[in-house]
Amino acid sequence: MNIVQAYGNIVKKYAPEHPRTALRIIQLGFMLKKFRSGHLANKDIPAAWRYLNHYAVDEVQSALRHPKRTVWANLFAPVEILQCFDVHTLSIECLSSFLSGMGTEDYFLDFAESEGIAPTLCSYHKNFIGAIDSGIIPPAAFAVTTSVICDGNLCTFRHLANRHQVPTVLLDIPEQYSPEAEQYVVEQLRELIAQLEQTFHKKLDYGRLTESLQRENESKACYARTLKMMRTKAYPGTLTLQMYLLFANHLNIGTPEILRFYRQMEAEVAAAPEFHGTNIFWVHLLPWYQQTLKSYFNLNPDYQIQGIDLSLDYTEPLDAGHPLEALARKMICNIYNGSYERKADLVQSVARELQPDGVINFCHWGCKQSAGGAMILKGKMQEIGMPFLILDGDGMDRRNSHDGQIKTRVEAFLEMIRNKEF
Repeated sequence: MNIVQAYGNIVKKYAPEHPRTALRIIQLGFMLKKFRSGHLANKDIPAAWRYLNHYAVDEVQSALRHPKRTVWANLFAPVEILQCFDVHTLSIECLSSFLSGMGTEDYFLDFAESEGIAPTLCSYHKNFIGAIDSGIIPPAAFAVTTSVICDGNLCTFRHLANRHQVPTVLLDIPEQYSPEAEQYVVEQLRELIAQLEQTFHKKLDYGRLTESLQRENESKACYARTLKMMRTKAYPGTLTLQMYLLFANHLNIGTPEILRFYRQMEAEVAAAPEFHGTNIFWVHLLPWYQQTLKSYFNLNPDYQIQGIDLSLDYTEPLDAGHPLEALARKMICNIYNGSYERKADLVQSVARELQPDGVINFCHWGCKQSAGGAMILKGKMQEIGMPFLILDGDGMDRRNSHDGQIKTRVEAFLEMIRNKEF
């Protein structure tokens, strides 16, 4: 038994009868993670990645310590507005991944199913529901989600809002852009702002919102330049660090800390040595714990993940002079809103521009869009002659991972790329 399993077993021992004790043990785990990321981080990992790791752990720890200053949000919520209220933003994927990293996901998944949550629901959602409903993770002060990409989001947020009396805003995002659709979303954003002002007893500072959008534009410009350089530059990372990009591109985009991260990453990649190995562009979530994938993509000098589609869901500059209209357009025109063809076209365009050696699409258990659109994406990759692999598995539930199948298929795929057999 390793230390993570032992730690997880301690949490699970106290969870049924002593949820507050279990929470304190979880909070202690975050304190240790924060200390390690700040003082004992692996020096083989570039400094920008280490900074993002430390920042992300600190944000989650703060959210758990200060639930009355925390907002639950999905990845496509207008977090730029939330930042103006000085709150911590916590997503389903974020908390569930950390709880899985602590070896506790099986307890929370089983708890959710024991109270009637469907076994077929996405494991990230079940984990999140189990953590809150079990009384271990305290409810947030507010919640906001959108109708973009995930059908489960609305059901999960409604369930938690009703059960734990959390004020919640559900943003209805039209699938097609028009001036009328933009105005429809703007009106919803105004209602969101009014509810946030009432909940947190603070007026929105539109000057701060404008500054946030300006930093977001600069951050995305930095990342775009970085991705182009990654075609030929060696920049080691890990599956977990790639998932941390969700903090940078979604939950905290527009903050000074994330702009610092992107500037630092761009400078490091520019100064990095040439890369002569295999570049992979990744689609959807990453099963960070899977041993075969870790052996190939965690600090391996011969293989690296060049980019991930979740970081490129909306790349157009935002009109900082009209922030609410800009945020409305960002949500409506997001590649995950509406038809799957939007996403498939984006991945095809990125593959043409970045020229990776191959594309891997991970179909996460319970996620209808990742599995349902896989063959559409395969057709787009065939059109441009791009090596393409579909993997099935679970992004955070170890019990639902097909390790042998993943090992066989990944090794065969990478061997075919090396031998140029596509």
